[in-house]
Parts: sequence; C-alpha cells; structure tokens
Amino acid sequence: MNILQKNQTKAAAVDRPAARLSLAYVWVAYIAFGVAALAGMLQGMVRGGIIELPSWMNYYQILTAHGVLMALIFTTFFIIGFLYSGVAKTTGGTLHGSALGWGWSGWILMVIGTLMAGTMIILNEASVLYTFYAPLKASPIFYIGTALVVVGSWLAGFGIFSRYRKWRRLNKGQNSPLFLYMSVTTYVLWMVATIPVAVEVVFQLIPWSLGWTPTINIMLSRTLFWFFGHPLVYFWLLPAYIAWYVCVPRVIGGHIFSDSLSRLAFICLLLFSIPVGFHHQLMEPGISEGWKMIHVILTLIVVIPSLMTAFSMFAIFETTGRKKGGVGLFGWFKKLPWTDVRFFAPFMGMLFFIPGGAGGIINASNQLNAVVHNTIWVTGHFHITVGAAVALTFFGVSFWLIPVLTGRTLTPTANRMGMVQTVFWSVGMFIMSAAMHTMGLEGGPRRTDFTTYMDHPLALGWMDYQRVMAFGGGLLFVAAVLLILILLYLTFMAPKGHEEFPIAETEEAQPVPRILERWTVWVGVLVVLIVLAYGYPIMEQIQHQAPGSPPFRTW
Repeated sequence: MNILQKNQTKAAAVDRPAARLSLAYVWVAYIAFGVAALAGMLQGMVRGGIIELPSWMNYYQILTAHGVLMALIFTTFFIIGFLYSGVAKTTGGTLHGSALGWGWSGWILMVIGTLMAGTMIILNEASVLYTFYAPLKASPIFYIGTALVVVGSWLAGFGIFSRYRKWRRLNKGQNSPLFLYMSVTTYVLWMVATIPVAVEVVFQLIPWSLGWTPTINIMLSRTLFWFFGHPLVYFWLLPAYIAWYVCVPRVIGGHIFSDSLSRLAFICLLLFSIPVGFHHQLMEPGISEGWKMIHVILTLIVVIPSLMTAFSMFAIFETTGRKKGGVGLFGWFKKLPWTDVRFFAPFMGMLFFIPGGAGGIINASNQLNAVVHNTIWVTGHFHITVGAAVALTFFGVSFWLIPVLTGRTLTPTANRMGMVQTVFWSVGMFIMSAAMHTMGLEGGPRRTDFTTYMDHPLALGWMDYQRVMAFGGGLLFVAAVLLILILLYLTFMAPKGHEEFPIAETEEAQPVPRILERWTVWVGVLVVLIVLAYGYPIMEQIQHQAPGSPPFRTW
C-alpha cells in the first residue's frame, strides 16, 4: 500500500502549503463578498427610495459591483479554495509541487484580473452589470481583467487535474475519493462552459471596445454568454452539492448514502447543465422556436439529478436520525444536530433550494417565462438559488474550513454567533426574495433605478414591495458584517487546536461502475450534446447575422 493510500485511510490533516493556498483563495473571496454586500444594501435602499447616492456614484455602478464581485469573484475564489483543500485532504493531506504551482499561478492571475475589473467599476468605466451585455460598452481594461480571471481559474483547474492524474497513477484499478471525483467533475464543467465566454470577450468585446472593429454581433455575443451563463449556476451549485454529499453526512455522524448514485448525479449534472443556454433567451427573436424547445427539454432533464440529490440527502438524514434513537414517522428529524452551524447553515440552504428549483422550472417554460421575463421575479429566483442555497452552504463550510486551514477551533461562542448569522441571512433573504417574486408577478422590472414612472398608479403600487426589499437587504448586510467578524475571529483569534475536515464514507464497501470514471466517454457525450444543441444555431448567427451595433455608453 503506497503512502497516499495510507494517509487516505487515517484522516490526514491538510498540510501547511496546501492550507495557505486554500486560505488565500477563501479570503480574497470574502473580501469581495464584503464589498459586494455593501453595494447590495445601497442598491436596495436606492431602489426603495430610502436614500440617494452622492453625485459621484450611480445606481448601475453599484449594481455592477454587486453582481461582478458577488456572483463571479466571491463564488469562483471560494470554490477553488474549497476544492483545493478537499483534494489535498482526500489524497494524503498535501499537494505535490505542480498542483501548488498551478494553484498559486491561478491565484495571482485572478487577483490581477479582479483588481483591473474592479478598478474600472469604481471609476464608473464599466457600469454594464455582471452580464456585460453588448451594445453597452465598458473599458477594455474591464474586459481584459475578466478574461484574466477566467484564464487564472483554468490554471487552478490544471492543478486539480494534475493531482487527480497522480492519484490515479499511484492507485491503479481503484475508484478515486468521492470528493476528488466531484471536484474534477466540477472543473470539467467550468472548463467547457468558460470557453465560449472567453471567445466572446477576447474575439468580440475587447477588439470592439478598443475600436478595432466598429460593430458587434449582438445575438452571437449573448448566445456565447448564456452558453456560459447557465452552467455558471451549476458551477456554483456543484461545490455546494459536494458539501451536502460528502461533508454534511460526517458532520451529523452519518454515512454517504450511495457512492455510485452520488457520482452518477454529478455526471448527469455535467451533461445536462451545459447545452441549455437558450432557455435564458426564450424572448430573443433571432433564435428559432425549435432550438429553444430542445434547450428547454434538456433544462427540465436537470430536474432528475436534483431529485436524486434530494433523495440521497433525506435518506442520510433519516437513517442517521434513526440510528441515534429517533422513532415514529418523524422522530429521526429531532435527532439531527440543529445547534451545530456546520449542519444548520447548509440545511437552510437546502430548504431554500426547493422553491428555487421550482422557480427555475417556471423560468425555463416558454409560456410562463413570457410572464416573468425581465421582471424582478428573475432576480428573486437568482437570490434564493445562489444567494441562499449556495451562499448558506458556503458559510456553513467556512465555519469549519477556516479553522482547519489555520489550525484553530470552532468555539461554542463562534458556533452560536454563526447560528445567529444564519438566521439573519435566512430571514433577510426570505423577506427580500418574497418581495421580489411578488413584485415581479405584478410586472415590476429588474435592472432599474428608483423611479415612479411619472407617478403611474401601477408603479406607485410597487413602492411598498421595494421598501420591503430594502429592509430584507438591510438584514442581509447585518448578517454579512457578522459573518466577516466571525471569520476574522476564526482566522486570527480562535484558540489553537484541531478541527476535523469532515469527509464521510459509505457505511459498507460498495461496487462503483468503472464507466463512471472514464472521462473520455463522458466528455465525448458532452461534446456531442453541445454540437447538437449549439452547432447549427451559432453557424446561422455567424452566416446570417443582423446588422452589427456600434458601442453605447448610457451613463
């Protein structure tokens, strides 16, 4: 038995070089999160008519800052830090030289890109929102910065792939650790999904913003963005699923329900989350109804692995609760560790994902999408999926991950404050998203500054909802500040000690089909699905494009 196998069986700690790398990613994520939270609170209060911004700042500037820093920078940095730590943990507690080199190279490039893009937002040279839709034109420095963030994330991915390759070479004929397998799946999705947006930025937006080309193909740029935009949601979700499948069972004293089912769910999410971007473009006139229908069907198929995940998680909860003495129909429910923030925060995220998934089905349905398209309903849906399901899971992970990386402990006081923070975030998100959904059903638009539309009665009726949104946003900001304070305590002031990196195992050895680890098969199937779903429409958009658009700056 080689050293990696021995270390794998005895719960090795994450060594110092790997911990430093992971912590560097995690703390950049939370710096971006803090700035984005402040921008989000200001945004809600401006839209609700509660405050007015100073003359040197505008609503769309802080809206862009909130979206870019929260949805792109916070999530990507945190995910990479989390994955690196788990990969190190499950392959012996360390990262070999090439993985560390790739990781730090990616971090440096991503930080440079973040500073470039963030500076342009601060200077009001990139108030184009996080989708950076053409024909609104940002500074070329903003586009170059975002491109560097993507390229840096690719370098980090090479580090994970190199670690996986080494593990397979040293453990021939064995199934890789589940955390490692899921990390590779997540990064395969990310690598494939970011290629089209990189093409959009490098070959369309940068030359156009520099004035090298006078116009841009709007339809093609949006198609390339949403090729990336929907898989981006699953890039956020898959690491949350990793925590649910692998870490939460250990936290509650249980086991993984099924290793094979867990891997199959991730393969299904990989295959069916990428060729579905047209469901974000159902109202676009330049895409035929037939191609939209194909993407809608593939979108709805994603429900299957989501239901597999829900089944697995509640099976784990019930079996664990019953082993702890729970009797009757729901007696097991009382035996779960409700006062442990490592479980409570991710569980609240799971609850939010139930209405979030239902809202996703509505958004992807052609007739229903026509009702809610471009209303603030979509923003509400976005917040209860990413802002609640994903964010709460990331918070729950952070409460044990940072002590693991710093050699400190999650104290009872920090745990209690984490519980308070989770409640504040959950209540604030529920209030804000409920107001957004309701206002969206009444026609309230998204992406708009405060306006009464010349005192139109319908618009005046939205004002109460917008104030409720602002109140929910205020609670979220309080929760964000509390979270940052807790994490600073866990990083620098908590007592030194050992905190477990929770990695669950199956209760009994289970055979796993070898086909699940044959990446040439699954990547090949994925490429076929992408070609079938996107090949002809993109070719048409290039060959029969509408007149291009010159750049516009509306701020």
